[in-house]
Amino acid sequence: MKVGVFDSGLGGLTVVSSITEVFKGAKLFYVADTKYAPYGQKTQEQILKRSIDITEFLIKEHQISALIIACNTATSAAVKHLREKFPKLILVGTEPGIKPAIEATKTNNIGVLATPATLKGDKYQLLVNELFENKKVKLYEQACPGLVEQIEKGQTDSKLTYSMLESWLKPMIEYNVDTIVLGCTHYPLIEKQIKNIMKYDITVIQTGLAIAKRLIDLSSKKGHVNEGSLDITIYATDDINENMINKIFEKSEYKNKIIIRKCNI
Repeated sequence: MKVGVFDSGLGGLTVVSSITEVFKGAKLFYVADTKYAPYGQKTQEQILKRSIDITEFLIKEHQISALIIACNTATSAAVKHLREKFPKLILVGTEPGIKPAIEATKTNNIGVLATPATLKGDKYQLLVNELFENKKVKLYEQACPGLVEQIEKGQTDSKLTYSMLESWLKPMIEYNVDTIVLGCTHYPLIEKQIKNIMKYDITVIQTGLAIAKRLIDLSSKKGHVNEGSLDITIYATDDINENMINKIFEKSEYKNKIIIRKCNI
């Protein structure tokens, strides 16, 4: 099976990493759209156009039969249109893990860290309205402008990144938040820093493994046998931080087998 995955930069590779843990017998083609990163600062129209262009590239160059939108912002902007335009594709989007957060919280106080675009998106708002109807759970949302750029630069442990996180997490500490939803696929790369700042035990919800399991389920219905190894090719539309790629896959059996290429989309 040939599977395409894309995001505005490195973040979606956290999803690819989760996929490699459970999904077998496939070729994975990842597009890091670094030329247009971060999507969180682009208009819905710009994100939709990039999503279509990247999907068409993956279909034309690699004949993919499955596509994963490894980005909350792009999912909100493009998933409905892509499903209509490419009906034969297995298509899996990304959305914040609010439902598992509701199941996990003990204090009924949940925090969400996300890009401004994700929090404003219709898909997110519909999800929140649906899940929180008649619920006693309180949701503390925090937009994190600039955080994706820090991660893309590899500045996960810098003073500036810690300062940004401390200012965003301080109210969550005061409100006794015990479960935090990472509403951007970049944010698992600073999970350790979030836990250090919170100072007490919290549950962190990310969606990579859920996406991987969804891919297995949908592909098996199309006859895919989940056996064998994986080939992984990473494309970047502009410069990409290879040190961060190595960090993401440092514990993976595929670490030294990944091919990195530039592409013009």
